[in-house]
Amino acid sequence: MPTTETFYEVMRRQGITRRSFLKFCSLTTAALGLSPATAAQVVEAMQTKPRIPVLWLHGLECTCCSESFIRSAHPLVKDVVLSMISLDYDDTIMAASGHQAEAIIQEIREKYRGNYILAVEGNPPLNQDGMSCIIGGRPFLEQLKEASADCKAVIAWGSCASWGCVQAAHPNPTHAVPIHQVIHDKPIIKVPGCPPIAEVMTAVITYMLTFERIPELDRQGRPKMFYGQRIHDKCYRRPHFDAGQFVESWDDEGARRGYCLYKMGCKGPTTYNACSTVRWNNGVSFPIQSGHGCIGCSEDGFWDKGSFYDHVTDTRVFGIEANADRVGLVAAGTVGAAVAAHAAVSAYQRISKPATFGDSEPGESKKQTGDRS
Repeated sequence: MPTTETFYEVMRRQGITRRSFLKFCSLTTAALGLSPATAAQVVEAMQTKPRIPVLWLHGLECTCCSESFIRSAHPLVKDVVLSMISLDYDDTIMAASGHQAEAIIQEIREKYRGNYILAVEGNPPLNQDGMSCIIGGRPFLEQLKEASADCKAVIAWGSCASWGCVQAAHPNPTHAVPIHQVIHDKPIIKVPGCPPIAEVMTAVITYMLTFERIPELDRQGRPKMFYGQRIHDKCYRRPHFDAGQFVESWDDEGARRGYCLYKMGCKGPTTYNACSTVRWNNGVSFPIQSGHGCIGCSEDGFWDKGSFYDHVTDTRVFGIEANADRVGLVAAGTVGAAVAAHAAVSAYQRISKPATFGDSEPGESKKQTGDRS
């Protein structure tokens, strides 16, 4: 079987030192959330394994996934595209066009049969024989089925490929569908988001190159390493939720204090993604940190779930967080009762026992705990 250069061979040819190569592998290991002990495996993979041939197809989409991908910082997208993988077809950034470009797909299918990755951005429309999305004079649906027939695995970039996204929103006149409704005989790794986080995209490719297997997936086909927790679980505003402190209207005092945005329609408690940990723009921020609630863009059918700004007060999330209004009342009542009880005990003890130098206030030397329902 023909092989391509290894990642290390390409880096050395470009004048990269061994020291810089090892540093890159360490940063990549950290970006994947792996133990430092696995860095040696990453080094070995980069040194010995040939670059993965990749065909990147575009269906109905807005190219936001590509826009996100090229902004990856760990690793840099230039290292991914030029060194780690062999990106043989991507009609958005490739130099070839027309018949020459389309011939590349057939060449890769024959040359690397069963050993290339198919990355798909966007989705196929089924109505009117797929005429709403034409690539190279043919419906995208045909190109997708042909390219997937001989691939090793499929990566569904973004919510368009994973769930259908806005193209499949009601009433869906083109009958756009996610790719898993078209491809049934290949493993599909879904990386949803509108768009997905850049480092999540590059990390999925890096993982597959390093360990020669797809990452562990959840029941919906998403990598658990990035979609295993809700945004709500690691959100820095979570303590305000637990304390019943919510933004009630845009730019109110609660908003200025950074209170929880749940009542403003934030979908963080029902959205699985890494936004609150990996964040965006090289880890600078994410929507909730910028003052806007999560719209749940990585979840199935998020366009059809009502307004992004509904005042949410009656939603019980997975049975563990109470009604948002009730949380605030209970929290306030609990704190008020505790303060009153502490004041009464303190007053009684001061009366019954004169204080001496060095005495602490009652309760200061003991760790106070309390159950929170």
